[in-house]
Amino acid sequence: MRAADPEGTHSLRPSKGRIESPIHPENSVRSRIASCRGRSAGSSSARRGVALFEASAPAEDIARQEVRDDGRDPVKEPRLQPLAEVRDLVALGVPLPFRVLDAAGRLLLSSGNKLVGDRQFAALLERGAWVEREAADLVRRERCEADGGAPPRLMSTAHRTATLFDRWEQQLWALDALLRQAQKQVAQAEHLAAMVDDVGVLVDRDPDVALFHVVRHEERRFALYALSHALHSAVVLRLVGRTLGWDEVRLRSGMGAALTMNLAIVELQATMAEQKEPPTRKQLDSIRTHPVRGATLLAGCGIADTDWLAAVREHHEQEDGKGYPRGLSQLCDAAVLLRAVDVYTAKISPRAFRAALTPQVAARQLYQAQPASPVTAALVKTLGVYPPGELVLLKSGETGVVTRRATAEHGLMVATLTDRQGKSAVSTHQRDTAEPAFGITAAAHRETIARVLPERVYGVIAW
Repeated sequence: MRAADPEGTHSLRPSKGRIESPIHPENSVRSRIASCRGRSAGSSSARRGVALFEASAPAEDIARQEVRDDGRDPVKEPRLQPLAEVRDLVALGVPLPFRVLDAAGRLLLSSGNKLVGDRQFAALLERGAWVEREAADLVRRERCEADGGAPPRLMSTAHRTATLFDRWEQQLWALDALLRQAQKQVAQAEHLAAMVDDVGVLVDRDPDVALFHVVRHEERRFALYALSHALHSAVVLRLVGRTLGWDEVRLRSGMGAALTMNLAIVELQATMAEQKEPPTRKQLDSIRTHPVRGATLLAGCGIADTDWLAAVREHHEQEDGKGYPRGLSQLCDAAVLLRAVDVYTAKISPRAFRAALTPQVAARQLYQAQPASPVTAALVKTLGVYPPGELVLLKSGETGVVTRRATAEHGLMVATLTDRQGKSAVSTHQRDTAEPAFGITAAAHRETIARVLPERVYGVIAW
């Protein structure tokens, strides 16, 4: 079986139930480029009767599929160089001049993304981050030529005020580091609780911006799927929980469970987010047991919150007894809400093997599965038909992105991205969809606008 490789940078070849990591040709090469010239030293089978699990998918999304092993040759990889060796080519707050990949060749940061903190850079090094050597060589040569042939010098850190959007990216990498520690049983309960508080503060700072991050998926950073999914689930759980009237204690327990529900399969989720083929038996076994294993890891880190632990153990159970791992029908409230949130955010997240569902389709499927559920009703009420981050068409002919949910003072607010003729526009205008001329006619195809920078539609929101 061969996993999907949308970037063409690596190949994973699970064989007979075993996941094999690729070996980079540069693993034994650690020499630095010494001058401006860029010199460097130095057969498949099928078996029926096993359920297919889409990364973080709920039990009802598990369908009977074949489990196959495929021995196809790996895709040729580009020449790579450790990120640590090009530290002089990057700086905090400055757009990256090249892509950053993880040890398996999966995208971590695109060219043009910005490093938002030292902790993020350290987390990248911990993941064994690489850059494509050819791109790094080109950047180094261009900078040398611009400096008149002088030796490359260490780039200084850009001093600027951190924004709310920077903080969300920093939170992603802080979660990465914490979950790695929890897997090793070195994280402390107070650190995990502090993470819950930090995410809560971010959500409360601007709930609509938080939802914008949940809905918008501009980059195919499958290596970080488990992290982004956990954060997105925590955001939606906090907001929907409030609609249900939950107090802060219950919200913190539920958010803690959302951030850690997949603690036992973080790397597996990343693998399966870009894996087109059905999972191996070993992967399926890991998926079916991860709720209990995750709760055990959390207990080992000192988490004693019974609601938090129960929600992690039960977040794939169903009230009809058809869930897993134990087929329970009596579930704690936190698990019921977490399961709905998990399903919804998984559906609106893209995979290599399928596009993301629109929020409208995801909400409709959730409602069809449980039409009488107060949790489903609260989720739809909280997020709305067109949540922040959704692309929409306006009666004016403009295409825009929803930035604010409706209030008593205004309807849904939309930031325009095109003019009235549908052509890309440099300027952005805020439209109140309560005004007849700017009513929403339909959701726009996500391919219409390749990327929407939050700073463009919200402006700079200082942290």
